[in-house]
Amino acid sequence: MRKLLFVSLVAAGVLALSFTLNNLHRSEAAEEKGLMLSHDVYFSLKESTPEAKKKLVDACKKYLSKHPGEVFFAAGTLAEELKREVNDRDFDVALHIVFKDMASQEKYQDAERHKQFIEENKAAWKKVRVFDSVVEK
Repeated sequence: MRKLLFVSLVAAGVLALSFTLNNLHRSEAAEEKGLMLSHDVYFSLKESTPEAKKKLVDACKKYLSKHPGEVFFAAGTLAEELKREVNDRDFDVALHIVFKDMASQEKYQDAERHKQFIEENKAAWKKVRVFDSVVEK
């Protein structure tokens, strides 16, 4: 009888430990799958020259990269060689930033470097389109 009780207690302990470890793994996986925010901005310039495009890309790199919570950053120009019917070609420079969460993107919006970027570059913009989307890992 004592042996049966001991085996039952050990089995219950193993099940409890297994359940706990399984839930711990699920919590980590859920956290890894957390929602991020993709911030994509497409700039059309008043003067669409190679020099103006380079100046804006350089400004993006200087002021908009390396913000807290940034997971990915890239800035560049329209791929001139891609002219399929589905390609939207109404921009000169594209900015792509993925933030780890919505809070990081909100802090970025209020950051002094972001505001300085806008102040120093907005005179060159003909049109700006912003696409924010929630993305999963």
